[in-house]
Amino acid sequence: CFPGGDALPLQRLTAPSKQPVTASCPDACRPLRLPARPHLRPAKVCQAGDAYTREKFKPQPTRDLEKEKRRLQNLLATGKEEVEDEVKQVFVRKKEEEIAEPDRFEELMNEIQERREFLAEMEALGRGKEYQGIILTEISQKMHEMETIDKKRSEEMRQIMTKDFPGGNKSSLHD
Repeated sequence: CFPGGDALPLQRLTAPSKQPVTASCPDACRPLRLPARPHLRPAKVCQAGDAYTREKFKPQPTRDLEKEKRRLQNLLATGKEEVEDEVKQVFVRKKEEEIAEPDRFEELMNEIQERREFLAEMEALGRGKEYQGIILTEISQKMHEMETIDKKRSEEMRQIMTKDFPGGNKSSLHD
């Protein structure tokens, strides 16, 4: 222990039997000496900087407590979270657009085309016979479904046309 609580020296003390450090070694060769005490800044310097200034209070937007209560009541009652009105409206619009039902006839035509392309690729790879029966069966099923849709549409069109032109007006057309 050193008297006065001084820090330990950074350089090793050399034993007298070892070679003394020669004066010919430049200062760059010698290890750097750190000060015995760390450098402390005076209080005035610290207070002059930004360390002691407080940030100005910036209030955050407040929550709508009634809306929050309704949301939590609904969550506890139904187990589902209530969707915002605006989000619901957008969701309902999207649903209505999806309900507009994508044209199944077009989908079937695309599926048939995909199967034909697949069969052509397999034939190019020399495996056409392997898949030909399966693919032709699928194509015929799709074509049958297309025929059913076509008949249904024709019947709907016929009903619409007979609604617009009732059978009692035939005589007035000939007069």
